[in-house]
Amino acid sequence: MKLVVLSIAMLVPAFASAQTPYSGMQSRHIKALSDQQISDLQAGRGMGFALAAELNGYPGPSHVLELADRLGLSAEQRGKVQEMFAAMKSETTPIGTRLIDQETHLDREFANRTVSLESLKLAISAISKTLGELREAHLKYHLLTSAILDKAQLANYAEMRGYSNETKAQQHHNR
Repeated sequence: MKLVVLSIAMLVPAFASAQTPYSGMQSRHIKALSDQQISDLQAGRGMGFALAAELNGYPGPSHVLELADRLGLSAEQRGKVQEMFAAMKSETTPIGTRLIDQETHLDREFANRTVSLESLKLAISAISKTLGELREAHLKYHLLTSAILDKAQLANYAEMRGYSNETKAQQHHNR
C-alpha cells in the first residue's frame, strides 16, 4: 500500500506540470503567436476572423474557390471570386505582417523588461486597431463573395460545409 501511495505522490507533480496550458510556449519567437498563426498572418489567411460571416451564410472567396466545381460557378463568377481572393490577400497580408511586427515589439518590451504602463497602452491600442482592420478586411470579402452567388449556390455551400439544418439533422441521425 505504501508503494502505491508513494507512486501516486510522485506522479501528481509530473501530471500537474503537464497540464499547464502555457508549458512550452516560452520558447516561441513571439510568445503571443504560434508558428501556425504567424504563417497564417503572413499568407493572408482568415484564422477565424470571419466566422460571423461564414457561419451566417456569407462564404469567403477561399472556400468558394475550393468548392467552385461542386458549386457550379460560371466562368464569370469564378473570375470575380478569383479577383476578390487576390484582392483580399493583397489587403490582408500587409495587415498581418504589421500585426506580427506589433506583437514582436510588445514581446521584446516584456522580454527586455522595458515595458511601462504607457508603452503597454500604446502597444495594445495599436494591436487592437490592427486586429480590427484585419477582421474587417476578411469580413468584407465574405460579404462581397456572397453577393456573387445565387441562393441555390449559397444553400449548396452551406450544405457542403456542414452548416445547413439538413446536414445537422443527417449528422445527428447517423450518430
